[in-house]
Amino acid sequence: MWYVSTRGMAPRVDFEGALFSGYAPDGGLFMPEELPKLDKETLCRWSTLSYPGLVKELCALFIGPELIPRDDLNDLIDQAFSRFRHREVVHLSKLRSGLSMLELWHGPTYAFKDLSLSCTARFLQYFLEKRERHVTVVVGTSGDTGSAAIESVQGAKNVDIIVLLPKGHCSKIQELQMTTVLKENVHVFGAEGNSDELDEPIKAVFADVAFVKKHNLMSLNSINWSRVLVQMAHHFFAYFRCTPSLDMQPLPAVEVVVPTGAAGNLAAGCIAQKMGLPLHLVVAVNHNDIIHRTVQQGDFSLSAAVKPTLASAMDIQVPYNMERIFWLLSGSNSQVTRALMEQFERTQSVTLPEELQSTLSEAVASVSVSDKAITETMGRCWTENRYLLCPHSAVAASYHYQQVDKQPSAMRCCLAPASAAKFPEAVLAAGLTPETPVDIQALECKETRCTPMRRGDDWTLMLRDTIETASQRWKDRVLNASE
Repeated sequence: MWYVSTRGMAPRVDFEGALFSGYAPDGGLFMPEELPKLDKETLCRWSTLSYPGLVKELCALFIGPELIPRDDLNDLIDQAFSRFRHREVVHLSKLRSGLSMLELWHGPTYAFKDLSLSCTARFLQYFLEKRERHVTVVVGTSGDTGSAAIESVQGAKNVDIIVLLPKGHCSKIQELQMTTVLKENVHVFGAEGNSDELDEPIKAVFADVAFVKKHNLMSLNSINWSRVLVQMAHHFFAYFRCTPSLDMQPLPAVEVVVPTGAAGNLAAGCIAQKMGLPLHLVVAVNHNDIIHRTVQQGDFSLSAAVKPTLASAMDIQVPYNMERIFWLLSGSNSQVTRALMEQFERTQSVTLPEELQSTLSEAVASVSVSDKAITETMGRCWTENRYLLCPHSAVAASYHYQQVDKQPSAMRCCLAPASAAKFPEAVLAAGLTPETPVDIQALECKETRCTPMRRGDDWTLMLRDTIETASQRWKDRVLNASE
């Protein structure tokens, strides 16, 4: 299995190359050169698998036994999910009014990113140990990515992780999950800016190809192909748990509602769709509606500013995985994708070609949800079920309630990306009482460590200095071990 850049100007790489690269050298994102097509027989066979079983099958298709033999791959995925709180790893809750919530948040940090990052970290360490290498992971976070990435690699001897968080833009719990990890290989910066502003110094560092190569830099944001790969399993699991029967011809479609900011889960769904899974995808966003405008009108342009909302992890202006979707839906046309993305980078505004916009709106429906609708949805779900939704899950559930009040349908599944326990502020805003697990309560009493990045500081220089220090410490350790 080979991977090519969405912009078509970089050499193709294998899974290991895509895993360690993040962005392709031409600024694009890696995608499989060819997508396997799944026949009905394969789908029927997969329909009885557990969530980890589906992850194993998907990863085996896209990684290849010459890189990770199948027995090793199975072991790595079992290890990745060993600390999840639910025996199924992912659980479908069927609630009143036909609401089905796929709980993706039973991992260590109570968010869906634990699923893909726990696997990605295992794959990373597998290759690093084989090659006797060290990497420095650089992550910008709007909330959940940072804590899940830290959790997945904290204490690893051959990985340093640097996380930039937007001070005051995450929930208090999200921030504490990052700043209370005091391991030597974890470096957290609190920046005076929003999550899009954090991406600027990260992009500047990654644009220096010689520096990236010298220090073995990589990203674990959802630009990383490995994360999208694991997230495809959400869609297969949702489909198999919600479809009444696979004995029908053609196979029945299931609607999957995807709340998103950076469009990683949406890209995963579009790929699953292309592989032959009969999905109707609905993308649900908050007030920051660039994806909604793109689907509805082909208007891929920045708003004047990011609007803070209750669904704070989705307060994103630049949904970078849309590039993967443009490439996929344009028939793997890297020329079209490159022209679109280069214009967007220059002007922050681009109108999709008519044909591409038409293909996109056929593949994906969309909705934008207000804070008022989020709190109303959280309230209704609690009243009907005594079930607390996080604000991001409520963005998806809001769409379901809109639809079910018009025409009931049992063939819909909403992805629930995080536990309500992480967002007590939003739970209170909905007039409800937060429920806080003991391990989250304990964060309040822990020591914290976080380096401020103030406006006026040179954030790129601060990042480079931290990377150089981490590299030097690794070299010193190797030198001492060989003496």
